[in-house]
Amino acid sequence: MKFTVSVPASTSNLGAGFDALGLALKLYNDFIVEPADFYSAEIKGEGEEELPTDEKNLFIRAYRSTMEYLGKNQPIKVKQINRIPLGRGLGSSATAIVGGILAAQKISGKELSLPEVIDIAFKFEPHPDNVLPAYTGGFVVAATNGDLTYLKLDWPKELKIIIVVPELFLSTEESRSVLPETYPRKDVIFNIQRVALLLGALQKKDYSLLKEAVKDRIHQPYRCDLIPSFWEVLSEGYRAGAYAVYLSGAGSCIGAIADKNFDEIGKAMTSVFDALGIESRYMVLDVDENGAEIKE
Repeated sequence: MKFTVSVPASTSNLGAGFDALGLALKLYNDFIVEPADFYSAEIKGEGEEELPTDEKNLFIRAYRSTMEYLGKNQPIKVKQINRIPLGRGLGSSATAIVGGILAAQKISGKELSLPEVIDIAFKFEPHPDNVLPAYTGGFVVAATNGDLTYLKLDWPKELKIIIVVPELFLSTEESRSVLPETYPRKDVIFNIQRVALLLGALQKKDYSLLKEAVKDRIHQPYRCDLIPSFWEVLSEGYRAGAYAVYLSGAGSCIGAIADKNFDEIGKAMTSVFDALGIESRYMVLDVDENGAEIKE
């Protein structure tokens, strides 16, 4: 038995939707899996020098945790083809977690419910905004309170995401450490208003509202200091024609939403990093609607 698990990248928060909104993207990590006598991993592409290739590998850890839950035990070897940048706010860790869970289901021959998948995934990453879109695909709104409640909403097909990728590694832990424990009421109200506006603007396709809708007072103002010239990058994205520009996940990637001028927007935003001597690139991505898939 040899198969491939393909899992999409995801961009989360989309401004004010902190830990609530996630969007799967057509950029994939592939995991080629087959049973073996002992656990091992081979990594090609992103992270091939940094990621562990033994039982500390995140894909293998998620796989083993799932197999233990299912009462099974079968070592594997996995070849990871990583295309999603690490530590940039594009859900690379979520792809390994979801991929490992799906591989365990395939090898065990047992299907898990979504709540079971989420319970296992949350042992490794207790935030639904990357795990859910990686698993289900599409535009996802998630709420947690012990249990998970979520909706998969329509994303306008004409809207693409331009992802700017600076050579700045930010761990989720580092990006969360700069956030305050409490917030003023006015800031919480500000974000509630803008999440509602974002969902309404997408439903009505009134894209002129998106610039206001992605404004945020919960995480971006605190994380911006970790990314040089963050606000200038946003300004250049808007100047080049983006409807919305926001910090992707915990960063350091910056996302822009547009239906035209994709390359102009990408070049304008990367030019700010270029002027600072920071290497950067951009990708123009469609939304993935299918989520994680197993291919024979």
